[in-house]
Amino acid sequence: MFSWKNSILLILGIGVSHLGNWIYLVAINLYILNLTGSAAAVAGLFIIRPIATILTNTWAGSVIDRVNKKRMLVTVDLVRGAIVFVIPFIESLWGIYGLIFMINLIGSFFGPTSQVYITQLVPVEKRQRFNSLMSTMSSGAFLVGPALSGVLIMYFGTDVSIFVNAVTFLVCGGIIALLPNINGALINSKVKGIQAWFNDWKVVASFFKRASYFVFVYILFQTAMLIGFALDSQEVTYIKQYLGLSDEYYGLLMSITGAGSIAGALIAALIASKVPLRFYIGGGVLLSSLGYVLFYSSFNFISALIAFIILGFFMAFANAGYATFFQNHVPTNIMGRIGSVANIIQSIIQIMFTLILGFFAEILTLQLVTLIGSLIGLIISFLLLIYLIKKADATR
Repeated sequence: MFSWKNSILLILGIGVSHLGNWIYLVAINLYILNLTGSAAAVAGLFIIRPIATILTNTWAGSVIDRVNKKRMLVTVDLVRGAIVFVIPFIESLWGIYGLIFMINLIGSFFGPTSQVYITQLVPVEKRQRFNSLMSTMSSGAFLVGPALSGVLIMYFGTDVSIFVNAVTFLVCGGIIALLPNINGALINSKVKGIQAWFNDWKVVASFFKRASYFVFVYILFQTAMLIGFALDSQEVTYIKQYLGLSDEYYGLLMSITGAGSIAGALIAALIASKVPLRFYIGGGVLLSSLGYVLFYSSFNFISALIAFIILGFFMAFANAGYATFFQNHVPTNIMGRIGSVANIIQSIIQIMFTLILGFFAEILTLQLVTLIGSLIGLIISFLLLIYLIKKADATR
């Protein structure tokens, strides 16, 4: 039986984890840029996670679909918390990169597992609202995290920010431990090892062949979003070196973007039963892409601020819409494998886009490269919205 109490606990647990991520992510970005002064060095941080995902998710989905989802989520958070706790004691920059790689390697299990658990916990008619509320919590973390990180760094240094992140992982694991076990149908195959791995990939390939509509929407949506993520790797460089703003203004922009995200997510939750899913997905990603265009066209703090508000507000709709779309179109008994393969595809594209963007940013002007990239994302988003409108009956 569905219970909003359990749903709110899950949202709270994951939200606390997101808060910790933002607290230390801002600090690391600024540290790398201040240390090297290189856009490429900052972009390197954005490649660690997708590399870890590629190495893990070729087989992670097979594990996820065979284990207790709640126990997996709790274990991942506890292990991540322990590793994060060690980071302040490592003096080598490459050693820190190595620990971040391990955190992302283990963390690559969390996303696909949580998707399966959410789908089993929340019925179809509640998912769009649930995902909007989840987006609200994530946006709140995005708002509070950078600001809190700035305060912690100002008064206590980066070590405390990292310790706080470790604690948030432990808190998230503790909250999820309070939730019920909801496993649905687990795989119980007699085939083990490499043969089971091959069989799992056949199941994934068969699904993608049958689900042409899902695949097309997925490709367009993720391409537009991943162009945005690649652009994010140049965000702090653009703000500090092109706009000439200080670290404090950077943190302020991030916080205001978070405020826009919270507003967008709250409105998305309120109108979830009234607005068709296709407009959450297509309209959200189109207007988010417009936000990137406006940001990389900006010339001062105010113009960047307006762009970030638009970006944050409509990104909430896009994320909630796509999460609901994925949950409604992928069977739960193969969702772990499909989610893992999807993450591999996303990671490969993200690495490619980030490297291309970083390369051209070194040989051309940063604004020209980022503006061209954001315009390409806007065009792809427009094509997605048109396709979703034409296929209105299939989008649920």
